[in-house]
Amino acid sequence: MADVYQTSDFRKGLKILLDGDPYVIVDFQHVKPGKGNAFTRTRVKHMITGAVLDKTWKSGEKFEGADVEDRAMQYLYKDGDSYVFMDNANYEQVHLTAEAVEDVKDFLPENLTVQIMFFRERAVGVALPNFVDLQITKCDPGVRGDTATNVTKPATLSTGGVVQVPLFVNEGDVIRIDTRSGTYLERVATR
Repeated sequence: MADVYQTSDFRKGLKILLDGDPYVIVDFQHVKPGKGNAFTRTRVKHMITGAVLDKTWKSGEKFEGADVEDRAMQYLYKDGDSYVFMDNANYEQVHLTAEAVEDVKDFLPENLTVQIMFFRERAVGVALPNFVDLQITKCDPGVRGDTATNVTKPATLSTGGVVQVPLFVNEGDVIRIDTRSGTYLERVATR
């Protein structure tokens, strides 16, 4: 039996059922107007189709939690328009569409262990670890003497994603990325 949530339980990433389909809460705002009842403005994303809806619910409404199971799987490779993942326990392979991986593909190197979300035995999404280390494949060199604080430049990663990095980071460096925000954290020493 899935959990039951009220609007006061809403948080980013909470998975709920709407009309029998799984949705994840992308953003929400509790509103208490001067007159009238409180309500919650919510942006939810369909976990299978990727459609985003803006909904408003009265405070205290109840929702059934989406019974989503997470399984640790390893990303193997991209095959045309799909991404292939393997369960390390039984070597079963799962193919996810490009739409299901759209939000995380920029930080998804091969052989990375991720959490695949299953809804009714169907793979519907990917959750990356909070931090990943990726190599920079293209980056302009920093200009000597340009030491203003918080100056950044774009860097292309081995996965094809682009992040802003400080001027001292160079092509070929390995950097740590926060996958939740898509931001540079630090340069990683490699030996």
